[in-house]
Order: sequence, then structure tokens, then C-alpha cells
Amino acid sequence: MSRRRPVHRRPRLVALLTTGALVIGLAPAYAASSAGAEPPGSPPGDSVSTSPPGVSLVKVVVPDRAAVDRLTSLGFDVAEYTRPVDGGVEIHVVADAADTQAITALGYRVGDAVTSPSDVARNRAERSATIAADASALATADTLTVLRAEWFTSTDNQRFLSVEVKTDAPVATNILTVQWDSGPGTAMGSGGSATMSRFVDAGQYMYHRFNAPVPVASAPSKVTITSSVGGSITKDVSQWLGTARKAPSPHYVSDFVDHYMDPTELSARFASLAKEFPSLTQLIDLPHKTNGYRRAAQATFGTVTTSTLYVTSKAWGHEGGNDLSVALVDPGAPNAALSVSVSGTAISVSLATGSSGALTSTAAQVVAAINASPASSALVTASTYRGNAGAGVVAAAASTRLSDNLSAPASVSREPFQVQALRIGKARDGSRTGVFLYCQEHAREWVTPLVCLETAERLLRNYQKDPTTRKLVDKLDIFIVPSINPDGAHYSLYDFASQRKNMTNHCGPADSDPARRNSWGVDLNRNFSVGSVFDGFTGASATNCLSGTFAGPAELSEPEARNEVWLVTQFPNIKFAMNTHSYGGYFMWPPGAYKAAGRELLPPVELGTEEFFWAASEHILSAVKQWRGTAIWPGQTGPVTDVLYSAAGNSADELWYNHGIIGWDFEVGADVWNPTTKRFEAVGFQPPFAEGHEEAMEFSSGQIGILEVALAHETDSTPPSSSLEVQKQEPGSTSFTFATSEPATVYYTLDGSRPTLSSSKLTPAGLREGAGAVTVDGRTEVRWFSVDIAGNTEARYRPDGNGQNFRREVVAVQ
Repeated sequence: MSRRRPVHRRPRLVALLTTGALVIGLAPAYAASSAGAEPPGSPPGDSVSTSPPGVSLVKVVVPDRAAVDRLTSLGFDVAEYTRPVDGGVEIHVVADAADTQAITALGYRVGDAVTSPSDVARNRAERSATIAADASALATADTLTVLRAEWFTSTDNQRFLSVEVKTDAPVATNILTVQWDSGPGTAMGSGGSATMSRFVDAGQYMYHRFNAPVPVASAPSKVTITSSVGGSITKDVSQWLGTARKAPSPHYVSDFVDHYMDPTELSARFASLAKEFPSLTQLIDLPHKTNGYRRAAQATFGTVTTSTLYVTSKAWGHEGGNDLSVALVDPGAPNAALSVSVSGTAISVSLATGSSGALTSTAAQVVAAINASPASSALVTASTYRGNAGAGVVAAAASTRLSDNLSAPASVSREPFQVQALRIGKARDGSRTGVFLYCQEHAREWVTPLVCLETAERLLRNYQKDPTTRKLVDKLDIFIVPSINPDGAHYSLYDFASQRKNMTNHCGPADSDPARRNSWGVDLNRNFSVGSVFDGFTGASATNCLSGTFAGPAELSEPEARNEVWLVTQFPNIKFAMNTHSYGGYFMWPPGAYKAAGRELLPPVELGTEEFFWAASEHILSAVKQWRGTAIWPGQTGPVTDVLYSAAGNSADELWYNHGIIGWDFEVGADVWNPTTKRFEAVGFQPPFAEGHEEAMEFSSGQIGILEVALAHETDSTPPSSSLEVQKQEPGSTSFTFATSEPATVYYTLDGSRPTLSSSKLTPAGLREGAGAVTVDGRTEVRWFSVDIAGNTEARYRPDGNGQNFRREVVAVQ
């Protein structure tokens, strides 16, 4: 419980510094700062007391818990918050200027305000504005827009319903409810009903959705959504991932993994595939070797922050650092001087003593002595603990061997790692559409490299007997990297399972003691140059080297990220890519980042590309589903910023915005439906291998699906067709849109000019809403043409030429 007294009875400490003395007394609350305030001892009334002017919630650092109790007993309003910090305990106190003066006079350090009077004023203003906006929004029935309404089956053939709806009155008190039938011809509501949740991201309303798809007994044909404001809409329900895929040939083989693998094993497997299939493959050395699975050796001495120090070897642990030792020796004599000696690999620090023989060397002095000695400084660097001044006296310590704290077997090299891409294709000359499949940017995602390995095995071992596989290999140029982050992956497998980042430590001495070794590294999927944290985008840290999403000291600072950029630059025929992560069962594409202020997105892809992403995704996800029935939810399919969060500086944005590569992000490991508990259950980064195996198999099928999409693109020479469709006619205006035979971008003019690639483009109606509409207020000749993702132009029209074979139609206005 918070240690607070009622405002009307709170005394305040008045502290005055006099010459050579501190005079402390208790005075009535507000006596010095709030004329006319309620006097002490007055009974509480029905009215709410008003805080005195200038009252803030301030940070105060005290040495210990006793000091917290002391402030409470003196009448200060101490909040229920404590946090250990260097030098003591941080607490928060409700205080005005006189209070902070008194606390300072007691010898405690007063810091910044957590909340100030201006913050309170802002919150009150925001509250009033929201109340007014809510009242306005609730004054009339809202308009509902159904973004998606789908049913699907997943494992065990269980059916689910997924619905997304947008309201133009997205206030918290507007409750949206979905009813559904139990099939064609049945009554609305016969299938059930459920309440939707508001999806709010970066403070902005996105749409309403279910927290998880709703299990249903039968496939519904329609849903009706109603809001508590009065809006209502009925929508047909379609089937998600309903197209059955062609069964593989009887000779098709799969399942080539039987355990989680480290990057050393993966590299060996890929090398053996290249050796076995020389006519179909080649190994490409990526130019930037990683830092390697290696660290300097370290040891820490001391248990109290002010008296603690640590040493770090100049050599890597495996190159001699692990052979070093340090001893802090009590000389056992009075008035001894601090000295450092080295014998071979043993460093001995003889600590200073006073006249009584007691040790007097502080941590800072020992650090300075080690670093000043030519013999010891050639071997190690010493540092105080986490930036502390090191004023505490150091205790003697027996000889301690330094260690790099790495546990992988000797079969794992400690040298920089040579990352390789396996290039698969009959014609590997750049003449074919290239596809880049890459896995394990994040080290702890153990399933993902198995996906890439399984795909490579399937392509090569089915080439001779499976015609579909042969087409993929003959007509595509495929690049596969199973582990982008080999150093971090080795560390995750053998040392710290939760390691996300690579192993490169960019921290300074204050954050480089060995107890923080599991927090070093760079999040490789935040280290790219598009939409990065360095450009102000959200979803990474540029300053906290210990953060799980630390973006590194600069864009593309890491060799692992530069390898990806090199590959797609070196091979510009790469037009498709897949970045495989885990877990959660997401399937996403750009844009993947925004600036939190105003939720400013990277430029959304144009409508034709967005529709291509959706159409291709259904094909790819149907391939995933084919293995064991796992259906990636429609609500977890779409642009990263629509369905998940902002990931500043991610690789998919790098590939799309800088290289024009159609790229997806897989998050393997979809939640598994538990028929007993009737709940979806998460699988985690490292599920039992039986589950990890199934994930690898099904998402390898998804990667094959991506190759099929790329093959269709490679062989697509059919132009799209389009039509103009009037949507709404009102007095004085007409709204229309365009329908296309396949995903395509429509360019149009309204002024009678010839349409070109610089003309206006049909844009989406809104987030996840499909094609928008164009409104004209007079009789208008619309001229247009469409272009598909493969570059085929409707009717072979040449927008850069002089031809007149564009589409045209007159739109009338009532």
C-alpha cells in the first residue's frame, strides 16, 4: 500500500540551514505555499482537495530502506515505488519546492520530475478533448466498414472465424459485436456471437478484430456486425486458404532434418550438397566474415559495487586470454605500497596497507595500477564496476583464472565465420528470376535454419523425378543462406538460449563486465539503412547497447547485414526474398516501420503491389497448410505495420525500398490449437524438436510456394485487363473505381490527356480496405491503363510512346 496521508492532514518538513546547524521542524501542510488551503485537522468534506501549485512527483535517491521510512515518518508523501540504482535506492515523492529543499537539506539527492504541474495540465486538457470528441462521435450511428471476414480450417480440421471491422467512431465505449449464421439458409446468430477488441497502435486506432480467431462448429456464410452506437453491417464470409493444392508426385521426398543444428553443422551440410550436385549448385562466399564465436577472457573481483573491479584480456580467450590469472594479494605488513607484478601468464596485485596493516587500496587505484603497469597492461585492461568511481577498498582475492565463458565444443571454430550462400539453379548466369531465402537473423530462433536446409534438400533431391521441382530449378536462380547470424546462433545453442543478437560487443567499460555478456550484440534485423532508428523510426534503440533491439552504432555496421546487401547488389536478378523468423505465425511484408509521432509510415506499397502480396500470400500459405493443416491467421497476414509493430531498420524494408525486391517476413511457429482447453497455445523460440520438426517441414513447403510465385512471375507474359466500375451516383457527383483481371496498378487521367506512368494511380481506400474510389463532379472522360507486377501493360500499350490504345470511358454525373 502507498504510504500516504490525506492531503488535508499532511504535515510538511520545514528545513532551514543555519550557521553550522540544521534546524528541522514540522509545520502545517501548505503553510508556506498555499494560502487559503484547508488547515490541518479539518475534517474531510464532500469536495475534492486541490493540489497546491507547484507540486510534482519527483525522483529522490536515498541510501537505504531506513531512509525511506525516515521520510515517511517525517510526513512526506512517498509513492509505492522503489528501484535499486548505483548509490542507493530511487524513490518517488510528491513534493513542492519547499519539500524538495527540505529533502536536499537532509542529504538526499533530488532528481527530475516524473510528473509536473504542466503534465497534469496537459492530461486534463487531453481528457477534456477526448470527452468532447467521444461525445461528438457517439452523437449519431457510426459507419462500419468490413475489412475482412473469413473462415478457415486449421490442425485437427477445426474451423475458425476471423473478422476485421473499422468504425468511424472508435471510442472505447463503442462496443462492436459480431453474429454469424451456421451456414447458408440459417438464421443470423445461429452460429454464435462474440465481442471484438479495438486494435490501437502507436496511440492510433487501426480497426477492431478478435484477439484470436473464434472456433466455430460450421462454416458461416454471413456475419452481421453491430456497434453500441447503432451502426450495423452484414457481410458475406469467404474461405481463407481454401484452394486445394496439387498433391506432390509419388516420388517426392522430404524430411531431411532430425535435430536442431548449429551453423557449423549447417555449413557442412550445405557444402556436402554443393559437392553432391555440382551441376545444379555453387557455394558463394559472402565477403564480410563475422566477428566469430569468440570473446576476450574476463574475471570480476568484489561483491560491493564501490569495491568491485573486473579485468578483460587483450587477447581472445582461445588465443591466450583463458590462460591468464589475476590475484589480489594482502601483503600482510603495514604501510605497504600498491604494486603489480607479472610472472608468465599470472598477474599479481599486491594491495596497499595502512599503519595498522589494514588494506587501503580502492578499486579505482587497483584499476589504475594494472593499466599503468607495462607488463600487466600488455595482457589485460582493468575497469571499475559499471562506471562506478571505485572509491571502496578492495578485498584480497585468491588467484582467479580468466575465462571467455564460452561452452561450445572444439568443433565450433573461434575464428571469424565465413557465411556462404548456396546458389541453386540450372542456369546460374543472372538470366533467371532470382529468389533469396535467408534464415536465422535472430540467434535464438532454432527452427528457422532447418527451414532453409529442408528447402535446399527438397530442391536438389527431387530434381530428377519431380517435374514441378525441375521447373523451379531450371527456370529460377535460388540463393539460400541458412544462418545469417552464425556467431549468435552458436552462442544461443551452447551458452545462452535466449540470445537474439549477434556477439559483437559495442558497449563501453560501464556495460562490459562479464555479468552482462548475455546482453551484448546487435539486433541484425534493426541494422539496415531504410526506416532506421537513426532516421527517427520506431522499434529499435540507438543508444542502449544492452537492449534486445540495439541497432548498432550505425546503419549497416555489422558484417552480417552488409552480407545481405552485398548479395542482392551483386545479383540484381534477385526479385523475390523471404526472411524467416520465429515465432507466432505471422506472414508480413513492407512497410515495416513508422515514426511514432503521428504514426508516420514508410511509403506504403502501391495498390497493385499490395494486391499481389495478398494473392501470392494465399498461394504460399496454402502450401504451409498442406503439410499438417496449420493456417496462418488472416489477421496476422499483411504489412508489418498493419498487424504487428514498427521494426525500424529491418531487412525486408531494405530489400524493397532500396532494391525493389518483393520480400516477405515469415514468423514460423504458429500458435497451436489445444482441443482440450479450447485455446491457442504459444510454441516459443525452441519448442520440443517434435514440434520444431513440424514447423520446419510446413514452412519449407511455404518457401517452395514462394518459388512457385517467382516462377509464375518469370513466365508471365499475359497483359492484365481492366474495367471501370461505377460505385455511387449522387446529385452532382459520381464515384467509380477500377477492377483488374489480376493484381495490377492502374494509371489514369481525368483531363483528357494521354495516361503515362506519371499519371495518377488508383490508391487503396484505407488500411486493409482494397481499392479506393475516384469522385468526379462533372461529365468526365476517364483514360487509363493497367500494369501487372511482371511489367506487362494492358493491351500492350506503351505509356512512353505515342499510341492511343489506352482504355477510355465517359463517366456521367446526374
